[in-house]
Amino acid sequence: MTIRYDGQVAIVTGAGNGLGRSHALALAERGAKVVVNDLGGAVDGSGSSSDAALETVRLIEQAGGEAISNGANVANLSQVEAMVAQAVEKWGRVDILVNNAGILRDKSFVKMTMDDFQLVVDVHLIGSANCTKAVWELMRGQGYGRVVMTTSSSGMYGNFGQANYGAAKMAVVGLMNTLVLEGDKYDIKVNCLSPTAGTRMLDGLLTDEVSAVLTVEAVTTGLLTLCDNDAPNRTILCAGAGGYARTHIYETDGIFLAPEDQTPENVRANMDAIENTDNQKMLVGGFQQTDKFVAKASAYFKNK
Repeated sequence: MTIRYDGQVAIVTGAGNGLGRSHALALAERGAKVVVNDLGGAVDGSGSSSDAALETVRLIEQAGGEAISNGANVANLSQVEAMVAQAVEKWGRVDILVNNAGILRDKSFVKMTMDDFQLVVDVHLIGSANCTKAVWELMRGQGYGRVVMTTSSSGMYGNFGQANYGAAKMAVVGLMNTLVLEGDKYDIKVNCLSPTAGTRMLDGLLTDEVSAVLTVEAVTTGLLTLCDNDAPNRTILCAGAGGYARTHIYETDGIFLAPEDQTPENVRANMDAIENTDNQKMLVGGFQQTDKFVAKASAYFKNK
């Protein structure tokens, strides 16, 4: 089966360079009409220019595809809504949203200003929420949608000097988890991509040899599997250098302490049992954790 997007419309944010450009080109090559969004700023978010987005559009058109450029700042909801309106006016619908736009303001937390923290969260988290909000009602109405958040190993596992970036990147996983539940009956599937690629965000940090294998195209290969009719749902797909893996969040079965035993000392004393991975599960809704703990308590009181 060949993955195609014929007749579909995709919005890719941050598509002027790097991963976003690769995503946009590949979606167009497989039949999608693409809105190439890019503010055209530097890696730290400063400045703006339409040149990068227009170049991506030119490359798509040169290859026989259809595309339009848009310079909306994803952190500005009104600009994002205007971008979606532009897509609908041009092509009548939006089927795919790839939340790829991002910036970096790396510093250790002790040296980081809260302005730099806020700005990174605004672009990565609020930007993803803005873009998704702007297409959400449209996708519900048409009974179809594919949304991809871009998360990061820095968020899921941590990375020195990236408290702002890591917090935002883990937050989009939480956004995905809830939107999966709310979009299910409308055939809106929401997934996360965790990329590793030799883009300008990693300039100066990688050797030429490592950069040569960390291609943007290898990441885009993974991205394409999250955007089509048969896409999975609630998947965190990790992609880089030709490697593909999936991140899961598990919760251990845990223990129950009787009311008279519910002290911090007893919790500490039982930490080995609490951390025991036997019977651990992937939960697919916050209520499942509550149900599990209530069931343990109910069983105890029933047997008293």
